[in-house]
Amino acid sequence: MKPSRDISRLIEIMAALRTPGSGCPWDLEQNFRTIAPYTLEEAYEVADAIARDDLAGLKDELGDLLLQVVFHARMAQEQRVFDFADVVEAITAKLIRRHPHVFADADGKTAKAVEGLWARIKAEERAERGEEAPNGALAGVPVALPALTRALKLQDKAGRVGFDWNDPRAVLAKIREEADEIEAELDRGDKGRTAAEVGDLLFAVVNLARHLDADPEGALRETNIKFERRFAAIERALAARGKSPRDASLAEMDRLWDEAKATETSKC
Repeated sequence: MKPSRDISRLIEIMAALRTPGSGCPWDLEQNFRTIAPYTLEEAYEVADAIARDDLAGLKDELGDLLLQVVFHARMAQEQRVFDFADVVEAITAKLIRRHPHVFADADGKTAKAVEGLWARIKAEERAERGEEAPNGALAGVPVALPALTRALKLQDKAGRVGFDWNDPRAVLAKIREEADEIEAELDRGDKGRTAAEVGDLLFAVVNLARHLDADPEGALRETNIKFERRFAAIERALAARGKSPRDASLAEMDRLWDEAKATETSKC
């Protein structure tokens, strides 16, 4: 079996994997619910490759994500609901319909105008399908989103109806307030209430990121990478001394952390 640049070959392979009797036992056991976690995982791996500027890896990860689309489409085809061609047709029609400023004569050449146009067209599409408009200003934010991303979208929706701060410094003050509440709960020794206050603190930090036009998920992802890089520097420095982190004191590792940070700063 030779590889092909044609999407039809991938569709044929997926069909073969899902053919009873001759297909793959694991693939045949799957359904929409069992595959959904893998779909999310592949999307995150795409984001990870982008964060690492790994374009070769991005090519592979996009292929893995495309496989997820083909997999879901194949299962839907088996149920005679839709197939891959229907998916392509639907997204093609949607893109044309939602970009009248490109494919028709509608105005909206600024990013802000396009954003409003997209939202209005989505509302019109729901009405045409006979769907009720989402109930409430915060409706329509998927529960399955990562918590940081969902918090960002909820806050953005609340901000559109005026429930928002006007100054990032006011959000920073809220962060300090939430930190003080955590300290108060620590003094009381109530871990459950302390955990709830930590959630409030995270929510406030997401709000600050939003006011600074920063993506909290992306910002935390970058910080995770930075932490891994600096901790690896600690491990290398300790290994040069014939030690591991378990053999070192916290004070020693703190000094090595500061050295790793200073080295990175000097290179900027």
